[in-house]
Amino acid sequence: MLTKLSLRLRIFLFFCLLGLGGVAVTSAALWIGYRRAASPEMLNAFVFSGLLSGFALLAMVAGIWLLFDENVAKPIERLAAQMRARAHAGVDGAMDLVAARYLGDLAPAAQAVAGQLAETSSSAARLVAAETARLAAERMRLTALLTDIPLAIMLVNPAHRIVLYDGQAAEVLAQVAHPRLQASLFDYLQREAVEAAHAEMIRTGRYVSFEAIGADGAQSYQMRMTPLGDGSGYMLIFEDSEARIAPEAPRPLVYDFDLLETAGDAAFEDRPLRDLCFVVFDTETTGLLPHKDEVVQIGAVRVLRGRIVEGEVLDLLVDPGIPIPPASTRVHKVSNEMVAGKPRIDVAGRVFHQFARDAVIVAHNAPFDMAFLRRHAPRMGVSWDHPILDTVLVSAVVFGASETHTLDALCDRLGVTIPEALRHTALGDARATAEVLCRMLPMLEARGLRRFGDVIAETRKHGRLLEDLN
Repeated sequence: MLTKLSLRLRIFLFFCLLGLGGVAVTSAALWIGYRRAASPEMLNAFVFSGLLSGFALLAMVAGIWLLFDENVAKPIERLAAQMRARAHAGVDGAMDLVAARYLGDLAPAAQAVAGQLAETSSSAARLVAAETARLAAERMRLTALLTDIPLAIMLVNPAHRIVLYDGQAAEVLAQVAHPRLQASLFDYLQREAVEAAHAEMIRTGRYVSFEAIGADGAQSYQMRMTPLGDGSGYMLIFEDSEARIAPEAPRPLVYDFDLLETAGDAAFEDRPLRDLCFVVFDTETTGLLPHKDEVVQIGAVRVLRGRIVEGEVLDLLVDPGIPIPPASTRVHKVSNEMVAGKPRIDVAGRVFHQFARDAVIVAHNAPFDMAFLRRHAPRMGVSWDHPILDTVLVSAVVFGASETHTLDALCDRLGVTIPEALRHTALGDARATAEVLCRMLPMLEARGLRRFGDVIAETRKHGRLLEDLN
């Protein structure tokens, strides 16, 4: 049971036990002395001596505990977090040894281990870099080839979730909703025709041509479904040659072949962190009061299997319906002229809701941003019932509650740079939060928190941080 408690809490309980034990021993000694004295008139003197010595003993133990906590427990916790950051999050640079100056040779030894690890990692990185460059070159050639093909192409896994889409397919999917890896194909195409074609393809083992209807019923597509040959999914080709498929508008080839083997049907709490899709977002607003101020910008990026999915980005300006105070504009640089004619929050909120479908929503101080969205949920016609993860609380789990958990402090601690031009913009802060999340995920796993439910259980222990922050 005690092994599940944090180091600082265990030390605190130890000193509590020490103080209570000291009070008990002193009280027992005074009681025995009083009984041996056999003088009832001395009772008040013995009680006074007991109270005085008890309070003095508790004060002394509390003072020693504070010194021990500040100079031993906190530095050990901080040192462990720094070592995890270097071992699992790719953070480099010197460790902060000043705070651990009372730990004897432990801090220099940890620095030496971290340095040796960095040297070993650098050697491995050089070997990996050459292979990465070769794969990147192959990807560029494949992207160029697919971009030149006047057909939209997607790969889909057996659970009908998107594994790959090219530039042309992205244009087609965007007619219905923002293209997303791991999204259900039925977010974009109506189910009946696709499932019938899939059953026919499985039965014959050959490609099937069919007509698919867009999920909103506004489009129809001539399509070909082709088996991949190993039973792990299929390829979809949009055979239309109309102008709505735009091969001249190149976009990145987006894929993750590991998704071919990911079913993704388990409850969120039971899923490994590495199998989850996170949508990391931030808002900029007219002010800091969620019950009366309004959203002026929503920025979001998607994180899949521990990495940011390049190209899957949401950057929306929102007409707040009220003037933006000049003081707010100086912070986030969004002016009244920029939001004039932009969608209102009901429309923008629905777009973001679709973008975050089947994903864990992540934000830094999530209660603040979610309060704006939930307040307007009836107007949007949606329910914000996504699982929520707050990077403030994740930081407390990884680095300890006593550390500073602002986004700037986290970025500095994890070696993430926010370009000055993007700081306090919705997309810039969302991107920084996503990079911080990607670096903390392996640190959580290293602590044995491999399932989403395990992480949520740990973050709930630090809920007071959000109450204080808001």
